[in-house]
Amino acid sequence: MAEALLIIDFQNDFCSGGALAVPDGDAIASRVNELIDSGRFDLVVATRDWHPADHASFAEQGGPWPPHCVQGTPGAELHDSLDRSRIAYVVDVGSGREDEGYSGFEKSDLAEILRRHGIDAVTIVGLATDYCVRASALDALNEGFDVTVDEDGVRGIDVEPGDSERALAEIRSARDSRRR
Repeated sequence: MAEALLIIDFQNDFCSGGALAVPDGDAIASRVNELIDSGRFDLVVATRDWHPADHASFAEQGGPWPPHCVQGTPGAELHDSLDRSRIAYVVDVGSGREDEGYSGFEKSDLAEILRRHGIDAVTIVGLATDYCVRASALDALNEGFDVTVDEDGVRGIDVEPGDSERALAEIRSARDSRRR
C-alpha cells in the first residue's frame, strides 16, 4: 500500500506571531519533520491557504477571520522549519475570493496528484485540527483514501472547548464506518 504524508496548512500565519496563530501550533514542527525524515512515505504533499487580499472569510469582508495567508506574503509561506526540498508538491487552496479553502481537496488537484502516484493511504498532520485538518481528512475519506491523523502532529483552535477532540472523533467515526 502506497502512503502519502499530507501536511495541512503548516504556515507562518498559523504559528506563533502569525495573523491567525493556532495555540501551540509551532509545537508540531519536530513531529512533522520526524515523519518527513522517516522514509515511510512514498510522497509528501503540503497544502497552503492562499487567499487574495479581499478574501470573503476576512472580517473586513464580513467573514469570521482576520486577514491571514494572503497570497505572496511571508505569512502565507510554509513554516520556516520545513525543508521544502522534501515536499514533492505544494497545493494551494482558498485562492478564489469566495473559496473557503478549509479542505486541501477543495478546488485543487490534490486527489489527482495522490492517484497519479498510486497512493492508497494518507497520514495527515498540520493546522488546525478542528478546521482544515478535519475538512481535509473527511474529504480524503470521501475520495476513497485510508486516513490516519497523527495526533502528535496536529493542533487546534478550539473556539469552543473540545472542538479539536470532537473533530478527531468525527474523523475516526467516518473512517471506521468506511472500513466496515
